[in-house]
Amino acid sequence: IFFRSSTMASCVQLMFPVVVVLIAMFLGIGHESQYVFDPVKLKGISEKAIAAHAGNVTALKDHVVLQLREAYPQYITKEPEWMFNNAGGAMGAMLVLHASLSEYVIIFGTAVGTEGHSGRFLADDYFTILHGEQWAFKAGSMEKQVF
Repeated sequence: IFFRSSTMASCVQLMFPVVVVLIAMFLGIGHESQYVFDPVKLKGISEKAIAAHAGNVTALKDHVVLQLREAYPQYITKEPEWMFNNAGGAMGAMLVLHASLSEYVIIFGTAVGTEGHSGRFLADDYFTILHGEQWAFKAGSMEKQVF
């Protein structure tokens, strides 16, 4: 039996995502066993930094990075760099402290304010506002939530 090359290419294109997902499942990528960071510990680090440096954003950020390095020395980038990020229309800068296939740790912010959307995700998302506030709303709500 002979197949036209376009039919074969279509089959390969359809099978590729399936194969990738099966390999990821086999390797356990995204499984709880591969998580390094504890959300409770991260929140505690943030709360201690806020208590120690409320109002001084630079000192607050430095405190968080230092404490993360002490708690997770092999996982926090040694010399992270700030980079601009425009996600969902929200323009800001982020300091990537850790990134892997299953989790990431960043400090994101802007000194001048921004607006946009962060989207909806199937992943768990933990965040702590170190300084300032965030406005949000749920679909169907006419009242904003202030964090």
